[in-house]
Amino acid sequence: MNRSRIAPTVIVTLAALYFLVPLVATLEFSMRMVRGTYSLKAYQVVFADPRFQATFSFSVIAALCTIVIGALLVVPTAYWIRLKFPRLRGLVEFITLLPLVVPPIVLVFGYLRIYNSSSWLPFTATIAGTNVLLVFGYAVLSLPYMYRAVDTGMGAIDIRTLTEAAESLGASRRTILMRVILPNVRAAILSGAFLTFAIVIGEFVLASLLNRPAFGPYLQLVGANRAYEPAALAMIAFAITWACMGFLQLFGSGVPGRRLGSTILRFGKRGR
Repeated sequence: MNRSRIAPTVIVTLAALYFLVPLVATLEFSMRMVRGTYSLKAYQVVFADPRFQATFSFSVIAALCTIVIGALLVVPTAYWIRLKFPRLRGLVEFITLLPLVVPPIVLVFGYLRIYNSSSWLPFTATIAGTNVLLVFGYAVLSLPYMYRAVDTGMGAIDIRTLTEAAESLGASRRTILMRVILPNVRAAILSGAFLTFAIVIGEFVLASLLNRPAFGPYLQLVGANRAYEPAALAMIAFAITWACMGFLQLFGSGVPGRRLGSTILRFGKRGR
């Protein structure tokens, strides 16, 4: 048994070193802005930069709007597909996976072609319209992750039984979706939300070609003109991504099946 554990241990160790050594080297380099000593000067410069604050705030707001749009679009769709149109599930899954096949640069050029200032829908003629277009583009890019997360969460519960039980107690479809289905797929929605947040924070192509002050283009701009600040920004972006994964594990660890009995019992009491 000891011999059988040697090979997996070696493989895991080599894989960990493959990822950790560049990370540690980047962290060490980011702390050498002051010659001859380690300091957090590069991080201080980054956090004091008004462009960092503006671009990060812009991307956070765009990410929150994308999460809301994605949840409003995906949750009812996944619910109706599983409840009423199971035969269309394969087609919907194929459509939601298209953003992984179509490059973002093709998507944004299509947007600019259709919604330019000379179009009958001049979305890009104003700053607000361009921001809306950017958020819609982010929603498309995050659609595979949001849909798969929500669809997997709904697959873990009995949608039909919950719906029939709630309808027998007098609940409307809107009430069923908001007060029965959503609480049981909360973990799945949070999983898709944190993945969406991580994607939007680091996205470059859409924001750059639409000329919006997002965090991704700011990372590229600093990386092309500075030495130590890009390493600090890389560590900050890495920390944000891992924070999203940590929140996903912290808040998204609920088991949907545990809420089935309490949900039906609550509606049963109200029905009486």
